[in-house]
Amino acid sequence: MLEKIDLLIKEIEGLKAGSAADAENLRIKYLSKKGLVSVLFDEFKNVPPQDKKAVGMALNQLKNMAQDTIQKLKDQFEQAGFDTGKTDLTLPGTSAPIGGRHPLSVVRNQIADIFGRLGFTIAEGPEIEDDWHVFSALNFPPEHPARDMQDTFFIHKNPDILLRTHTSSVQVRVMENQQPPIRAIFPGRVFRNEAISARAHCIFHQVEGLYIDTDVSFADLLQTLLYFAKEMFGQDTRIRLRPSYFPFTEPSAEMDISCTLCGGSGCNMCKHTGWVEILGCGMVDPNVLDNCNIDSKKYTGFAFGMGIERITLLKYQINDIRLFFENDVRFLEQFKSAQ
Repeated sequence: MLEKIDLLIKEIEGLKAGSAADAENLRIKYLSKKGLVSVLFDEFKNVPPQDKKAVGMALNQLKNMAQDTIQKLKDQFEQAGFDTGKTDLTLPGTSAPIGGRHPLSVVRNQIADIFGRLGFTIAEGPEIEDDWHVFSALNFPPEHPARDMQDTFFIHKNPDILLRTHTSSVQVRVMENQQPPIRAIFPGRVFRNEAISARAHCIFHQVEGLYIDTDVSFADLLQTLLYFAKEMFGQDTRIRLRPSYFPFTEPSAEMDISCTLCGGSGCNMCKHTGWVEILGCGMVDPNVLDNCNIDSKKYTGFAFGMGIERITLLKYQINDIRLFFENDVRFLEQFKSAQ
């Protein structure tokens, strides 16, 4: 037994390692549970009683020597990676890059801030909805084209469960659970079964707004949207309303702003008209109020809705909506200063 110990001591004295991995392999070879030193400790129980003292002392000496030798080998490689003789510890470290908000989040927050100054609160709702909140309560007749499978994602072929196509469903939920006055905006993600291109996507984000109270007029809607346009795009921005149709508002209109690129003189962005459409709006249809148990003879209101992607495209003059969903750091880093 003592001879085996002496042989291992001489072997360990001559140990060398060419890398940190070699040093780790030596530790496993000698000091692991099945290592050579551990095997000798297992054999110690077979040593005659009169020899146990001498053998025990020799084993402890072997183990301590092995631990010290292998640790020195490991330390030399750790120190090689941090040469204090060549490194100036007073120099500042390399800072990790700081992330920033997504451009859609930046614009969403700007929109919320603008309407917040007018007293609008924020309400949110589920993305998986039922037919009542997305269509029926909003005065969509059964044959309306928006109910067609080409536009709407239905869940498990169930015509009553679907991914919301607009955040108007949150308006319905708020009206069902709150009596006027109601003044809120509804930001969120929506889904439509559309082909993905530079100008359209099957996923996008909306901000809709709703104001219901006594004596709310179309003039209130006009002034609210004019204030928003000037705050978002600049004080020189002009707006115009064009008659339109939406099942849940009457009268309805689409709002254009003077082109942010050419100032209204005409360019490719505005198709040389000087105007760019940004949202739809109108007075809430009395049927919608009645569907949500709000007295349409006492209360009136207006609603509007806009795509956050469209606002962002115009504000930052981006020409491809797909950039918002590709998470290209080179694209996203351009918006850090906007926060």
